[in-house]
Amino acid sequence: MKNTLFATLVLAGLAGGVAMTASDDTAKATTPAAEWTQLFNGKDTTGWMAFVPDLKGKDQMAPWSVADGCLKCAGNPIGYIRTTEKYENFELELEWRFDPKKGAGNSGVLLRTIGEDMVWPNSMEAQLHSGNAGDIWNIGDFPMKAAADRTNGRHTRKEHATNEKPLGEWNRYRILVDGSRLELWVNGLLQNVATDCKVVPGWIALQSEGAFIEYRNIRLKKLR
Repeated sequence: MKNTLFATLVLAGLAGGVAMTASDDTAKATTPAAEWTQLFNGKDTTGWMAFVPDLKGKDQMAPWSVADGCLKCAGNPIGYIRTTEKYENFELELEWRFDPKKGAGNSGVLLRTIGEDMVWPNSMEAQLHSGNAGDIWNIGDFPMKAAADRTNGRHTRKEHATNEKPLGEWNRYRILVDGSRLELWVNGLLQNVATDCKVVPGWIALQSEGAFIEYRNIRLKKLR
């Protein structure tokens, strides 16, 4: 009787262990990987706020509009639109284009933006000036290191010749900000890297910098 009871308990324990293992494996298999978050919903500027000094006391969102699923910036007055949430380690993707009828232009994506709102806030800039996408600008002495042979003051040139598409066509930025490393990918090509970047939560901002520009498909994946 004792032997029979012992055998029954052993079998039950083994069965339970198998069941728990299977359950654990199933849970791991169904746990979603880091998901993409749409920073721009294609309908309005929910989740964003604007800083345009020349419009103090007025509608600072005036340079920005939404139409046809795109975020459009008139380019003037100078300033930026930024996320209301701060991000530290992330992968950011977005598309941009300039209007060939309005000509080449300038803008930038500001990363880990910190401190007081000002025209040139403390941040790392992923350049969007026509022909120079992939360049890095260090704004406000943001701690970071970049290739010395391509760096002049606060500006680090991209590694390869421009691979931007003709005006009017959509370009794609893939920006990796992970720990102390920054990578700028333009249309699938790694154009620039910075290391030893200050690790701090900051806003993501898009500049209004004198030229009409459109954005779409702005999405982010948190890495940690």
